[in-house]
Amino acid sequence: MVMAGTSQATLINRGGGLIYDTVLSITWLQDANYAQTSGYDADGLMTWDEAVAWADQLVYGGYNDWRLPKTLPVNGSSYDYNYAVDGSTDVGFNISAPGSVYEGSTGSELAYMYYNNLGNLGYVDFDGNEPQLGWGFQHTGPFENVQAYFDSYYWSGTVSALDPDRAWAFRFDSGFQGSGHGKNYDYYAWPVRDGDVGAAAVPIPGAVWLLGSGLAGIGLLGRRKRRVRG
Repeated sequence: MVMAGTSQATLINRGGGLIYDTVLSITWLQDANYAQTSGYDADGLMTWDEAVAWADQLVYGGYNDWRLPKTLPVNGSSYDYNYAVDGSTDVGFNISAPGSVYEGSTGSELAYMYYNNLGNLGYVDFDGNEPQLGWGFQHTGPFENVQAYFDSYYWSGTVSALDPDRAWAFRFDSGFQGSGHGKNYDYYAWPVRDGDVGAAAVPIPGAVWLLGSGLAGIGLLGRRKRRVRG
């Protein structure tokens, strides 16, 4: 059991490669690049349409209702597409992070995982200084194969309201979230499903992670396009 900070989210290992998030009330695959591990894709990189289709047809742990993580407005009502480093908008760093404008917002499931569940820091701090000390994917929690090298985006299942040919995505190397990603880019996919796969299970010692929200950060790294298919 690991604790940090004062506000805790709980990740419960339900066994069989399934991790339940008690705050978001969703179950994550423990393997964050299962598309590659399973042999479905050579490197796990897929276009948005391919990633959505894979999650939709995935059967794992006896469940067939998997999806890509959601990206909903951090303020709970409407998207703000302006870039910010204090978590006040939906594009930038520290979205939902401890100390941010909308601290603890569950709108972006990927951002919540990075900043709140795992307590990682963005590349830039709240004052726009970069890089901030301790930034990056330093804390992995119970997960494995999280792709967190330079420019390693994960697809969200949410399409940009500004352009139907683009979708939201999140970088696990720096904590950046953006909306202007063409669906033909090749990014990673981390499926989730709504609810708890083992609500009646009692977690054993070492199977529960209480991860605090005492860490905060913001950041910006130079972005480049991944390889594009077609």
